[in-house]
Amino acid sequence: MHTTHRWLSILEGCLLVALGIHILNSARLLISGTAGIGMILQSFSDLSFGQLFFILNLPFYFLALRYMGWSFAFRTFCSISLLSLLTELMHRYLHIEVEPLFAAVLGGMLIGFGLIILFRHNASLGGLNILAMYLERRFAIHPGKTTMLGDVLIIVVALTLFEFQQVSFSFIAFAVMSSVVGRYHKPPEWAKTAEMKAASA
Repeated sequence: MHTTHRWLSILEGCLLVALGIHILNSARLLISGTAGIGMILQSFSDLSFGQLFFILNLPFYFLALRYMGWSFAFRTFCSISLLSLLTELMHRYLHIEVEPLFAAVLGGMLIGFGLIILFRHNASLGGLNILAMYLERRFAIHPGKTTMLGDVLIIVVALTLFEFQQVSFSFIAFAVMSSVVGRYHKPPEWAKTAEMKAASA
């Protein structure tokens, strides 16, 4: 029962992230984390976003195996493969037009909530997410801070390659995503049930 719940949640998380990425891509906005790097490289490559995203995450499997264990690494590999497939399918079969500002807010929210689902089921989408989870476990650094720092670095690189307006709207998407991850990564004290408080004591 728990196994079925975990994998259904991972599927749902990947669907939310894939939809958020597709919305941002449809508005020609950048994407956060490793996916953002993939979009930047897509401008210089004949490979699709899904292919680049999968390849870029290969080096991070070592970090996942070394510090997170085989189970986490396996779930992460499945999540990355699933997201790569879903983005390819949405690119081929789901065609939408959306204004940049709306795309930035909605896309950032969808990606943020998708990542929360994955984090809570001990999985990730590789790259910066693996690094964020590692830093949280090893040094108690909040993953929202790590994610935001990585996104700022991507913005700096993007400013040299893309139009300022495109990068500005992309930064809004990054900020929304980081805000969602930061607020919902763990429930606040006032929202915890008695069972949750007892478990964390």
